[in-house]
Amino acid sequence: MPELPEVETVRAGLDRWVAGRTIAEVDSLHPRAIRRHLAGPLDLTQRLVGRRIESAQRRGKYLWMPLDDGPSCLIGHLGMSGQLLMLAPGAEPGPHLRARIGFTDAGNELRFLDQRTFGGLHLDELVPDGPTWVPAGIAHIARDPLDDHFDDAGWISSVRRRNTTIKRALLDQSSISGVGNIYADEALWRAKLHGDRPTAGLSRQSLSTLLAELRLVFAEALRAGGTSFDSLYVNVNGESGYFERSLNAYGRVGEPCGRCGRPIARAKWMNRSSYFCPRCQRPPRRTAA
Repeated sequence: MPELPEVETVRAGLDRWVAGRTIAEVDSLHPRAIRRHLAGPLDLTQRLVGRRIESAQRRGKYLWMPLDDGPSCLIGHLGMSGQLLMLAPGAEPGPHLRARIGFTDAGNELRFLDQRTFGGLHLDELVPDGPTWVPAGIAHIARDPLDDHFDDAGWISSVRRRNTTIKRALLDQSSISGVGNIYADEALWRAKLHGDRPTAGLSRQSLSTLLAELRLVFAEALRAGGTSFDSLYVNVNGESGYFERSLNAYGRVGEPCGRCGRPIARAKWMNRSSYFCPRCQRPPRRTAA
């Protein structure tokens, strides 16, 4: 699934191309694409037409577009294969077009494509969350490490009190958002921490280093447009990112570690895989046993 760098790349493109534009028409072309809007496609159209999109915003892996009527916003959930593309009105629809939004200025329209139809569009109400506003449906999602209001000390203290492992803590979106399997493995490799290390046994300095490395890997991935292992993960212009060329651990099983030369290992982890260096990222004793 797309993680913070991929979603932020899409958000930045949307903010450039749709902010300040007024919606003229909405076509809902697949029921699953608007299933989260319980009032149905007609209601979605009636509530969107005539509204101006103010901006594009994001928290973790979630993005939304506030509307000019005050508390309402349009959420674009990418799911596993969703794409939000800016295309000319006459462009070929393709086999996976699920929804289309046209604007009064007759410029490029916003299209939602989704091969697997796990994502979708729906309206939500914005609610206050400290100094910012977020959609009510994702108010439980924690801030991400690139958020100006992310509390490093608070996060470090909370995970050290928990009975969990560090990779599980990184993927807990109610504690820290935006991190998925790819960037968790990359940040852990950079911080020389094994994902199965219990958080209670980690020092504050180790966790602070991990946050710093996570921010660095996010920043590098953003400059590369994110990680695109296939054509599903693209920006609003349909362009793939290329950060997969810079990955040090994820997907590199059998390749030499960039620090010590030991082959990168892969282990089964919660119905997926973890990639790590067996020498640089020593597993805890119970895992080694």
